[in-house]
Amino acid sequence: MSPSEPQVPQDPAVAPDLKWSGLTDTGRVRLNNEDTFLALKFDGHDVNYLGKEGQASLSGADFVFAVSDGMGGAHSGEFASKITIDRITRLLPRSFRLSAAGMASGFSDVLLELFSAIHADLLSLGRSYAECAGMGATLSLCWFRPHWMYFGHVGDSRIYYLPRDGGLTQVTQDHTHVGWLRRKGELNEREARTHPRRNALQQALGAGNQYVEPQVGAVAHRPGDRFLICSDGLIEGLWDRRIEEIIRTPALGGPSAATILVDESVQNSGRDNTTALIIEIPMAAAPSSARGEAAP
Repeated sequence: MSPSEPQVPQDPAVAPDLKWSGLTDTGRVRLNNEDTFLALKFDGHDVNYLGKEGQASLSGADFVFAVSDGMGGAHSGEFASKITIDRITRLLPRSFRLSAAGMASGFSDVLLELFSAIHADLLSLGRSYAECAGMGATLSLCWFRPHWMYFGHVGDSRIYYLPRDGGLTQVTQDHTHVGWLRRKGELNEREARTHPRRNALQQALGAGNQYVEPQVGAVAHRPGDRFLICSDGLIEGLWDRRIEEIIRTPALGGPSAATILVDESVQNSGRDNTTALIIEIPMAAAPSSARGEAAP
């Protein structure tokens, strides 16, 4: 998962398909939903919002999926996450076009520039409007191209990777005090779930922070692999073991895995907004025309 531009390990002319499903829920306690998620398709010319579920070919287009969890008083947290997602739609395709024209030097630069721009916008809004003072947002983003997923991350939303052969891995680091303690080996998953400072963010976009240091990287994908982007509300209601069980079990005519994840998490906890977005590289070839697209 190096931030440098990786080498494609497979035949780049053979682009796999991609399948996704997403759901967000206010939960059982909060009055409004400060989580927002994005499914986006773009190429050198067009940008298309995608529906909550769909399937498409990675040939000729890039796909971006993201989850943002807002924070702030009144409705400013909800506004912050929506602004964050809106800026991705506006800025990433433009940066991609510049990169393709040789005016940028790789995916890591594009993602770092994107996160920096969103951070600056949220800070500016916080300074300009009293009701937006201190608002901020997490952001976990996956950018899919043939054979590679590039990611950028700030906050305590998460990106998980479930390879075809192997166990569930948390790709991103929680930018919290508890996340730091877990990385040091001082807390296990159960202890982290009940720690009094589990929600104390050390980094977020906006939120009055002068600087942010996004985590960026890349993961090679192959048919049979799955990825999950989720807000911290999902983690409050599900252990990692159960998350892996749900993601690995194929949905045959029933609710999507994202729906099962969110519904079960809300039933178990529901104290926070809860969002899950699953992206799968299907094993078998499927119709390559995109479904679930909506006009931007």
